[in-house]
Amino acid sequence: MAGAIGVHAFYRVQWPAYAPVSLGVSMVTLVTVGWMSARHGRLYCNTLCPVGTLLGPISKFSLVKIRIDKEACRSCGRCEHLCKAGCIDVKTKTVDTDRCVSCFNCLSVCPDQAMVYQYDFQPRFQINTQSGQKIRHRKESVRSRRNFVLALAAGSFGLAAARGHAAPEMLPVQARPTTIPEKKTSPLSPPGSVSIARYNAICTACHLCVSACPSRVLVPSVFSFGLSGMMQPQMDFDAGHCNYDCTVCSNICPSGAILPLTVEKKRLTQVGVAKFIKENCVVYTDNTNCGACSEHCPTKAVHMVPYLNAAGRKLVIPEVDENICVGCGGCEHACPTKPFRAIYVDGNIEHKTARKPKEKKMEKDTGDDFPF
Repeated sequence: MAGAIGVHAFYRVQWPAYAPVSLGVSMVTLVTVGWMSARHGRLYCNTLCPVGTLLGPISKFSLVKIRIDKEACRSCGRCEHLCKAGCIDVKTKTVDTDRCVSCFNCLSVCPDQAMVYQYDFQPRFQINTQSGQKIRHRKESVRSRRNFVLALAAGSFGLAAARGHAAPEMLPVQARPTTIPEKKTSPLSPPGSVSIARYNAICTACHLCVSACPSRVLVPSVFSFGLSGMMQPQMDFDAGHCNYDCTVCSNICPSGAILPLTVEKKRLTQVGVAKFIKENCVVYTDNTNCGACSEHCPTKAVHMVPYLNAAGRKLVIPEVDENICVGCGGCEHACPTKPFRAIYVDGNIEHKTARKPKEKKMEKDTGDDFPF
């Protein structure tokens, strides 16, 4: 904006990338956990947290446990009210050892010294260290474990935010909306992931690649990879396209889901193939030249060929060479047609190696001066 009025003292700053879906899921999770903690203590840890669920069965075999002396307990309910884990039932006078975290709050609040911390295989009599009295204990049946993380079936909440597609300058204005939808058979996994099956099995959805991607082409998926692949990054060409020489995501991935790639290998990694729908193209519908897809194609897999319209006017229209296409999405991102693009990238289930594009030789400089 400053450049428009002739001020060039400022330099361009790249805003940090953020993904609306992952941000929304994080906020919902934070609010849910906060609400559960404020209203119900350790409800999240006891029912949703996978770590707590796995540690619960282990605590069942603990040698030392908190138990209730049924003869001394008057069922006043103080211990049950104070227990953050919700593992004490004063009606049955039992302690759910699966959920108990041994905070000892119940021992300090009990007025009758009925809460005792003792060996699981205790003798018939034991001396209470606080009262010094001999207390009789009986083996109590351990309550069966709660159902294994039923709430996890609910999954994660996705808040998808609509993002506008910024069309390049000097593009033709579309006269009417397109009607033929794109037929994408597979989502696109990042270059270096080898295949979607391998990528889904290894990716931990840490989103380091999403935050590091300079063109913001990597976004968290919702159901593109199925329920088991929720939040795993995929390539989305609404916001940008994959830079031809960029290998940031493959160098930053900590899990090995995206293997490191050299620039030379990245240039030949085919993550998908561009598909052209002639009936959606403005050259066909509006009888005008465009060429935005060809201009943004780094390998020239999308090139313009002569086209004669119904009125006999000579135009040019895109054509795709699938052998040298790498699926970078430059053509899809640049295509101005809405709501369905005239050219899009369909993902490869297994990444392939594209053919190296032909390099044109530059004309030799004759050394002659310009005539002006």
